[in-house]
Amino acid sequence: MKLIIQIPCYNEADTLGVALDALPREVPGFDSVEWLVIDDGSVDATVAVARAHGVDHVVRHPRNKGLARAFMTGIDACLRFGADVIVNTDADNQYDAADIPALTEPIVAGRAEMVVGARPVGSIEHFSRIKRALQRLGSWVVRVASGTDVPDAPSGFRAFSSAVARRLVVFNDYTYTLETIIQAGQRNVAIESVPVRVNADLRPSRLVKSIPSYVRRSIVTIVRIFVIYRPFRFFAAIGSLLLGAGFVLGIRFIYLSATGQSGGNVQSLILAGALLVTGFQTVLVAFLADLLAANRKLLEDLRARSLFAAVDAERRDASGGSP
Repeated sequence: MKLIIQIPCYNEADTLGVALDALPREVPGFDSVEWLVIDDGSVDATVAVARAHGVDHVVRHPRNKGLARAFMTGIDACLRFGADVIVNTDADNQYDAADIPALTEPIVAGRAEMVVGARPVGSIEHFSRIKRALQRLGSWVVRVASGTDVPDAPSGFRAFSSAVARRLVVFNDYTYTLETIIQAGQRNVAIESVPVRVNADLRPSRLVKSIPSYVRRSIVTIVRIFVIYRPFRFFAAIGSLLLGAGFVLGIRFIYLSATGQSGGNVQSLILAGALLVTGFQTVLVAFLADLLAANRKLLEDLRARSLFAAVDAERRDASGGSP
């Protein structure tokens, strides 16, 4: 079995060496352990640092495409290089690399296909109260949308089996963490969480440039998650609220009319009609969105099969044509 540890990087020359020095070359259950660095358009010495520390594979983006795209580029590259299990970690040495065996053990033992490292969020000193609250909110949203029980959904320290990695598709350009868990949950993938340790903060977070920006992006990400992965529930809930409000106003107007008090309440009737029409249209949108979601799942399955065939063909070519 081959394990590949991937690290997405963007201008990480100052911290990448520290992270690489901590990575293991031997992990229980694996015959070989390789390292892969995804250079997401860095303009510093990130690649030179990676090569100087003996990284086995480096894949590069000509320009910066964001963490989510770098993550997916790494997943595809790991599969091409024959990974049976993929571990994703950060270049800022946030996660304790000594916990990689604990992260991969559930997959090696056959209990899980995806493992997420759960950080001690409540005791991390450089996490503000707002960030901790958003971490918990994001994890709650993921649990609701995916039907899983992952306590630290935003954690980027995670392991995937190759079978799960082939089926991952990330639509969000901001981050991959929440989306991948939801996809796995919807496909009934066996997911497990293990407690992991964190290291001292070497640099400010790239994703959290400012608290207002982080709050705004987190809210947008959460809304997009529900629109993409629970479209019927999202639009049906909105439609139901509109229909309910319109129904109440309509009943109120009928009551006032029956008791001779309808004078001056025509605005309520107009608003009730508008709410009922809008609510009905929103419910129709819920059905259309559900059909689109079904088509998306079919496309994801086709992509996974195509990727499996391509990876299998590359492996046969590399082994001289033998299966």
